[in-house]
Amino acid sequence: MTRRSILTGKLPKFGAASCTLRVPTMRLFRVLERLRAWTEVSARNRHWIYTAELSLRFSSTKAAPRFRRMDYQDAVCTLNTLQTNASALEQVKRERGHPQLQLQAMRGFLQRAGLKVEELDRLNIIHVTGTKGKGSTCAFTEQILRNYGFRTGFYSSPHLVQVRERIRINGQPIRKELFTKYFWQVYGRLEETKEANGGSMPAYFRFLTILAFHVFLQEKVDLAVLEVGIGGAYDCTNIIRHPWVCGISSLGIDHTSLLGDSIEKIAWQKGGIFKPGVPAFTVKQPDGPMKVLQERAEEIGCSLSVCPDLDEYESEGSLRLGLAGQHQRSNASLALQLSHTWLQRHFLTDRASSSLVEFSGVSPAPVFQPSPAMIKGLAETEWPGRNQTLKHGAVTYFLDGAHTTRSMQACVRWFNEIATHHESNAGGSVVRVLLFNASGERDCAAMLKLLTPCHFDFAVFCPNITEAIATCNADQQNFNVSVENMLTRCLDNQQSWRVMNGQEKKPEAELLIGGGLPLVAERHSDTLVFPCILSALQWISQGRDSVLSDPDRCVIPVKPSINSKAAPLREAVNIHVLITGSLHLVGGALKHLDPALNS
Repeated sequence: MTRRSILTGKLPKFGAASCTLRVPTMRLFRVLERLRAWTEVSARNRHWIYTAELSLRFSSTKAAPRFRRMDYQDAVCTLNTLQTNASALEQVKRERGHPQLQLQAMRGFLQRAGLKVEELDRLNIIHVTGTKGKGSTCAFTEQILRNYGFRTGFYSSPHLVQVRERIRINGQPIRKELFTKYFWQVYGRLEETKEANGGSMPAYFRFLTILAFHVFLQEKVDLAVLEVGIGGAYDCTNIIRHPWVCGISSLGIDHTSLLGDSIEKIAWQKGGIFKPGVPAFTVKQPDGPMKVLQERAEEIGCSLSVCPDLDEYESEGSLRLGLAGQHQRSNASLALQLSHTWLQRHFLTDRASSSLVEFSGVSPAPVFQPSPAMIKGLAETEWPGRNQTLKHGAVTYFLDGAHTTRSMQACVRWFNEIATHHESNAGGSVVRVLLFNASGERDCAAMLKLLTPCHFDFAVFCPNITEAIATCNADQQNFNVSVENMLTRCLDNQQSWRVMNGQEKKPEAELLIGGGLPLVAERHSDTLVFPCILSALQWISQGRDSVLSDPDRCVIPVKPSINSKAAPLREAVNIHVLITGSLHLVGGALKHLDPALNS
């Protein structure tokens, strides 16, 4: 073991990225030494940085050895070698001038893996894209059809804790034994043909998509619900030829370097999943993107219907949803239309002609009476990390993977409503804490601005590194971003938060906790940066969460100067923690907060 300390001091304003991984030790040390040098020349306007002794163990991003044990962790470690490193990822982005070649390459990889595109027709696919809500829509849809007794496959991304979450059979992540078995079958075929194909191997997401197809075919599912990765037109899931029905959830601005810098350009990409004669549904969209979707449907030759509001369906009383948040109502309506259309086709005798529905303009989707299986499915749907609440004694965690401005608006509405309800029943003082990080090219400042009216007492920032102790497993490794970027993004977010809260020139403003309630606008939140998710959670919970206080879990020591800032957390009756900004951050937190997800 090598032991080093992070120094306390003001740190410069930087840019950003994020990932969940086991920290390559020496790279982290070099960054910290650079930050140490900076702090030694500037003591003014100090920003508080978490100070701790880190026990770090060397880790490697080298390819897995050729001779492997064939267990689950070996499979995941080998899978991780297919991740694109940060510098290569930039090159890929520069070379995206011919995106149609991506689907051509996908067909080649599929064939090398022993699969044919024609075989995918047997999966009776429901294909879903969108900017926000597509995963929740898929979860609703899968649960509904499973309630009818069908054997379901469900492919989604990203995973929260374990990579096998991405490939589900009957709503459950495939067992480690099955993942391992099918992984080596597909990987072995691709590796055997690598030399004859210029040494090429599919990238991480592309490989997992091929693996999902292989699993679903081998496990003989009755249907497969596919969530698009990014975009639609050139996403590797779009290799399918004949889905049974397609859906588009709410559109917004995201992945602009890949999809375009306007919502209309993004709508064009999303509409790329439409197929000739295959019915398509969308939730209500702004006029601009709706016009683009209409043009895409006409161009491709399929019907396009707009889902009604959830309360327009013919049901006795309001439909209850298993997922919290007002925004889930449009996702549920889309899921009802997708499952209803799939069922209609399934029960038709002449299925070959049932999908030949040509474009005839955008029309309202039919309003019908949901069946008992549909009603039960909506109510029983679970989708961790989205509007999720976990109560651990005095500490309540509110988790939502919002990572765009529109999804953050929905998150803020949900948090304000549910946290206010919890606080009204708290029976004493409540401290509000924000734990935030964002990845990629997300507009962090815009998201943080939306969060400031929540009146947090503490704003805590950390990279999407689950632990700095190097005990995290391979499922949480991501080599697509540098450690330098992860750490500096947090410092940039801290600076932005201080400026938004008028603290740029008052770094040591008094923390006004008072009685905890009511929360007042004059309150200034204190800000801290931590090196990993576990250290942030341990400091926030102050030993009051029994899950995090497990004696077998390593507790990183904290300097007295940092511990003294936590007095309000120790004295409050309740601590309310909103964890948001990134699904990777939420997943890393759930790894520690919900041990069942690690089994």
